[in-house]
Formats: sequence, C-alpha cells, structure tokens
Amino acid sequence: MVPTLRVLSDGVVRTRRDIRPLVGREAGLTDVQMQETLASGQPTYENRIGWGLSFLTNIGALTRPSRGHYTITDAGRFLLDKFPQGVLERDINALGEDPSSPIRPYVATVTRKRETAEAAAESSALTPIEQVQNGVERIHDKVASELLQRLQEKDPAFFEHAVVRLLVAMGYGGANGQGSVTQLTNDGGIDGVIDQDILGLSRVYIQAKRYATGNSVGRPDVQGFVGALHGRADSGVFITTSHFSQGARDYVASSPTRIVLIDGKRLTDLMIQFGVGVQASETYAIVEIDEDFFA
Repeated sequence: MVPTLRVLSDGVVRTRRDIRPLVGREAGLTDVQMQETLASGQPTYENRIGWGLSFLTNIGALTRPSRGHYTITDAGRFLLDKFPQGVLERDINALGEDPSSPIRPYVATVTRKRETAEAAAESSALTPIEQVQNGVERIHDKVASELLQRLQEKDPAFFEHAVVRLLVAMGYGGANGQGSVTQLTNDGGIDGVIDQDILGLSRVYIQAKRYATGNSVGRPDVQGFVGALHGRADSGVFITTSHFSQGARDYVASSPTRIVLIDGKRLTDLMIQFGVGVQASETYAIVEIDEDFFA
C-alpha cells in the first residue's frame, strides 16, 4: 500500500493499468517477481496492487475521480507521512478507530465476529484472494495425496482405465475420438490407446505403471515402452503413480521418440484439474464491483 501511495503522491490521476508497473518498480520487484502468477493466472503483484487500491479507497486515502482512475487524498498523504516504510492493515484500522484521524474506518462487506485465525490472516502479507487460493491449494494437496493412495491400492487394470479416462477428459480423444485399454495379456508394453479421430488415424499410446511411492520407474521400463512404439508411433505417454529415475528422464531427453512422462504428483494434479476421480464439494463465488453499473 505504501509504494502505491508514493507513486500517487505527485497528485496525478492515473488508471489502474498505469499504476501497476510504477508500483512494481517503486517496490523494487524484479522481472521474475512480476511474472509470478496466482493459480488463476493473474500476476501476483497485480492482485496485490488491486487489493491495495481497493483498501486505500475504502479508508479514504485514495479517491476515484472517474471510472478506473485513482488519485491521492489528504488522508493518503497523512498515511504516507506516518508510515513511510510500510504499514499493516491492523495499523490502519487502529487509525480508523481514532476520531481525530483523517483515516476512515475500513468497512467490510460482511461483518463477522473475529476469531484468532481471522486476526492472524488480517496481519498477513497475503490478499484475501491469495488466502482463499492458498486454502484451496491445501485442500487439493490433501485430496491429491488420497487420490494417489487410492490408485495404488487398486489393481493394475483399474489404473490403466483411470489414465485412459483422464487423457480423454483432457481432450486427447478429440470431438469424436475414443480411448480404450489394451488386452492385459500380450499388450506389447502398451496399456492404452486413444483414437484422436473417429477413424483412428491419429492415436495416443499409453504405458501405465502402478508403483508404490518409493519405487521409481527406471530407464529399462521407458526403453521397453519406446521399443513397443517402434513401427506404430513416434510419441507416447508414460504415466506412473510413483516417480521417474534420473536415468529414465535422461533417456527420454535424448530419445528421438517423443515421450511425455507423468509422475504421481502431476497425475493427481491433472485428475483434480480435469475432474477425474474427484467431484466438487463446495463452490464459492468471488465478486468484485461492476464498474459498468456505476458508469
């Protein structure tokens, strides 16, 4: 919030788009930091600046002379003079409770009784959206761990069907394509085939290894899969519930056959992303002001 106030301290009216890069430079962010994104794909620094602009406007430190435009107020200059090096929300809220302060009390959309966890979150450097997304990520981590355990407990046939279903859900079956698991006996090292078109002219070949977490897929396994593809295809997908050894990864990197390796972590991330083996338990809508409504 303080870098935002410093950028606007010259009294110039600026748009949110103009403010973002200026605040990023004022805060000393590197190019790498400015490229970091949230799970939604939005740059993290843009999200934080957006929250800062909203909060500062709410308490009267900034004003919007027109849609999407911001400028500093006397209250904003007071805040900048008082906290030139940085400020926490709790410090600003304390000012808002002082009748002699030009800072207005922050008005939340919904007032709830504050619990210890909420008070800790308020003093955090994370914006509310970041806090929500961090919570979702923690839930996904827990679900991913359970997904991996469930897959490892099932028989190989179930796992092969699961990975074919995942790739079809990811769109590799095409509009009219289909996926199938090969016969468990004499499959030639290929566990699944996906037709990407209705005639089966373009195919994705799959190898699936249901290993315990501590057992890695080594170079011989990957070499065997590449051998099974010879004369059939020049690419394939190798999926495991465990991980790949460095030797296996090095072999794939130097092989003329294009092989995509999907380990247990990436497998469960994809299952959650494309809704395979999981279902939505709760849905929350995050809203923001409709500027067109107030235009």
